[in-house]
Amino acid sequence: MRLMGVLKGQHAGYRERLIVANGLKLRAFDLGRQATSADVIYDALRDAIIRGELEEGEALRQDTIARMFNVSRIPVREAMQRLEAQGLVISERYKGVVVASLSHEQITEIFQFRALVEPSVIEMAVPLMSAKSLEQAQYYCDAFGAETDPERWGDLNRHFHNCLYVDCDKPYYLSVIDKTNDLVERYVRLVLYLTQGMRNAVAEHQAILDACVAKKPKQAAELTRQHIDKAGKTLVSYLRDHTRK
Repeated sequence: MRLMGVLKGQHAGYRERLIVANGLKLRAFDLGRQATSADVIYDALRDAIIRGELEEGEALRQDTIARMFNVSRIPVREAMQRLEAQGLVISERYKGVVVASLSHEQITEIFQFRALVEPSVIEMAVPLMSAKSLEQAQYYCDAFGAETDPERWGDLNRHFHNCLYVDCDKPYYLSVIDKTNDLVERYVRLVLYLTQGMRNAVAEHQAILDACVAKKPKQAAELTRQHIDKAGKTLVSYLRDHTRK
């Protein structure tokens, strides 16, 4: 990545720098002696990848990232290893670590997996769902529908679904769902922006939430399955028409 500009500021007690490289903005902190530098670097890179700010196939040079955060390569290497374990980056001969891409078949498989797991999770969650969770879900449902900035759609979408899943009391399931969504979120954001997916998602979200409020776990599960299945098919269809993968 080519360093093009640095803006200085303050954040959470760290010396913060807004790094702009190849049009990409990364929140970089002068961590120096901080023990959690690998965590912060991991979070910054993960966020940039799932937002699509780091493009698939883009090389991530350890020395450049280390300079951005004013650290050695050790925490950068640790962050890269975690990202690779998540499937967000891969190591390629001659290029080093690059942002991973997904084939149409892989995307289809991920959405098939989601359509199996997430309906089960919401079905378990509905009988246990608190008034607070329902209130928060309605807030994010409304915010998602009213938001005009595509950069916010992905976050609001995930917040909405998380509110409906969290009461299932299955932390491993939730962890797997979160990691799986990381892999496809950049593609989902793109399709929401370029198709009518946003309008459809708003109506589908409200229908799922209404089933949860009515304490109808099987209906909520079936609507969730349909929602995920439709989103996956729309995404793959769009990518097949507009890419050569």
